[in-house]
Amino acid sequence: MDKRIEKIINVLDDKKAENIQLFNMRSKDYFVDDVIIATTLGQKHGVALLDYLKIELKTNGENHFNTEPSDEWTVIDLGDVLIHLMTSQHRAKYNIEEFLSNREEKISNQS
Repeated sequence: MDKRIEKIINVLDDKKAENIQLFNMRSKDYFVDDVIIATTLGQKHGVALLDYLKIELKTNGENHFNTEPSDEWTVIDLGDVLIHLMTSQHRAKYNIEEFLSNREEKISNQS
């Protein structure tokens, strides 16, 4: 795991995000290299996690930082990394882990 990804995961873990998962998408036909998903404890916690990530990544020289925040699900686009901060209800409802896990299998079946 590279230091940048490790830093992101450590910030999320230190700030009490739950069920943090990393998906390496480099060998899969996907538009980013890595996807990180973490469960928030609620709306305020999600906003706080976003703020902590902005501070930590900026101090590490992160230039590209787009976000699509909402009360239940925030997507942070770093260009080659996507971070999803989701409430447990939204995470269960959308189950993007299954989509990401099956991505390689679906591509193999199309060949």
